[in-house]
Amino acid sequence: MSEQTMRAVTIKEFGGPEVLAVERVARPEPLPTEVLVRVHAAGINPVDWKTRAGHGMAGLQTLPLTLGWDVSGVVEEVGFGVTTLAPGDEVCAMPWFPRPAGGYAEFVTAPSRQFARKPASLSHAEAAALPLAALTAWQALVDTAHVTGGQRVLIHAAAGGVGHLAVQIAKHLGAEVVATARGHRHTWLRELGADETIDYTSRRFEEATGAVDVVLDLVGAADGTDVRSVAVTRPGGLIVSVPSGVSDALAAAAGEADVRTSPLLVEPDAAALTAVAGLVDSGAVRVEVERSFGLEQAGEAHRLGETNRTRGKLVLEVAR
Repeated sequence: MSEQTMRAVTIKEFGGPEVLAVERVARPEPLPTEVLVRVHAAGINPVDWKTRAGHGMAGLQTLPLTLGWDVSGVVEEVGFGVTTLAPGDEVCAMPWFPRPAGGYAEFVTAPSRQFARKPASLSHAEAAALPLAALTAWQALVDTAHVTGGQRVLIHAAAGGVGHLAVQIAKHLGAEVVATARGHRHTWLRELGADETIDYTSRRFEEATGAVDVVLDLVGAADGTDVRSVAVTRPGGLIVSVPSGVSDALAAAAGEADVRTSPLLVEPDAAALTAVAGLVDSGAVRVEVERSFGLEQAGEAHRLGETNRTRGKLVLEVAR
């Protein structure tokens, strides 16, 4: 086929997984300071299926749209002014977020300094599972909460994409980690570094653990998790609420209890991603890929992801 086109998963209207279709579209060209990356694998995140359904970041997108922000691949071409990367370099990134990046495709372009070197110990499928989830965890725990040794950190939805990486990053920072997840995930989470695990389906977490300094809430208002977290947060402690920010109910409850709150929306950050890659290559952090799919199976992957029962991440392998 022409080098001017490529395969990509596109949506022409918001809706269910059935709107995802593989088509041939124009191949992007790198502008000055940008690189063209041949994508080997693209990570799948909850924001993908939420956006596909008309929620998430849908208001910032224009149809037709190619979803996907997590990518791992090889630099194919560099634009004028690029000094940090060269053709042949293996890289991974979460480019452009929350603007469209078009990760479910054979090629992407983005500013070179949004890319980090792929961890040498990871396959492209594993590396594609890393950026958005790891950066969310890092920016929450390191940049926002400033977690230090000896603190107690409660992580909700600890077995998910962000959660399982947050457990390991918090442990690396010296924290005592309390993790909520279904019971059959507990052995695995303890292997990752969780000191205490709570099965939220059988016990209310606020009745099962003592006070904590930081809560990383990856659930939000579902079942009142955000507001209920105030009860276990020490005065002066912090709740970082990721899914939909700080609700009015959470702000009110936290204010009465002298608990701080913060929303978080992840940003591209090559320096932080490079730091995480170092932890991965040192063995301090590992990324879990439950299952990989081909581009044509993007709809099937979304259906599985929407069950919210996956362990770690799902990935599309662009070249299988």
